[in-house]
Amino acid sequence: MARRIKDIAVPDQRGRLAVVTGANSGIGFETARRLALAGAEVVLAVRDEAKGERATALIRAAAGPDVRVGAAALDLASLDSVASFADALHERGRPVDLLVNNAGVMAVPTRHTTKDGFELQFGTNHLGHFALTGRLLPLLRAASAPRVVTVASGSVWLARLDLANLNSERHYRPMDSYARSKLANLMFALELDRLSARHGWGVRSIAAHPGWTRTGIATGGPALDKPPGAFNLGALLMALPGAAQDPVRGALPLLVAATSPAAVGGGYYGPDGIGGLAGLPAVARVPGRATDLTMAAGLWRSSEQLTGVAFPA
Repeated sequence: MARRIKDIAVPDQRGRLAVVTGANSGIGFETARRLALAGAEVVLAVRDEAKGERATALIRAAAGPDVRVGAAALDLASLDSVASFADALHERGRPVDLLVNNAGVMAVPTRHTTKDGFELQFGTNHLGHFALTGRLLPLLRAASAPRVVTVASGSVWLARLDLANLNSERHYRPMDSYARSKLANLMFALELDRLSARHGWGVRSIAAHPGWTRTGIATGGPALDKPPGAFNLGALLMALPGAAQDPVRGALPLLVAATSPAAVGGGYYGPDGIGGLAGLPAVARVPGRATDLTMAAGLWRSSEQLTGVAFPA
């Protein structure tokens, strides 16, 4: 059995600034809510600002009027949007203590591209977060004990990266592309921690996955290209009694990675149940492909080239 994290209470977060992508619903919302309840100032980085404002109102209702939480526009499928979001934070000039790279898209039936021409899942899930982290790195380095938490998935065990086909120009398959984007997320988190230690950035990079959790990601992506009411396997599976845990439970590994004193740089956390599908937070197994240093370096170089965002040497 995976080594369970015994203390999953969120420590006092007063004085800390947290940025959570995809925080208007699901595990992103629950992560943002728990951080705000613990006293953090939280920026909900969301594609749909109206949904972000509704999420903000819900958090304020739970945490009280004095809670410091707000929504800001961020479309990870647009490098221009990533740059604008980061520029706005730089204008504030406040260090970022925590970045949670959570937002994503899953199992899009046909190949779509981002505004910059990347395959939608790889471009949003990995490249958007890669560019965001790089642009926020100076603000992270200015914090006293910064962390970057990147959300992977149990699907990483099914994935194999091909540096010559990162954007799935050949052989596009919905779940294959999703799994590769999540493997890229995990490899990015591990490589970021190695580079931080090597170059003295002072940033602790940690990965987490929520297991099989009832959120919109499993229903939204498969619904693209389909008319309303069309058959949606993801929605059917999510509706089965006991098939998935709720977002409150699914967010726990992210919160451990983001706040627990037990969470180590380069660590990976997820549910401790069978197959990592459900349960309480524990140290998660890392597939061997995610520890391939040559592939990780190649992915990093390709990501810098594709996004135009270079991390300092």
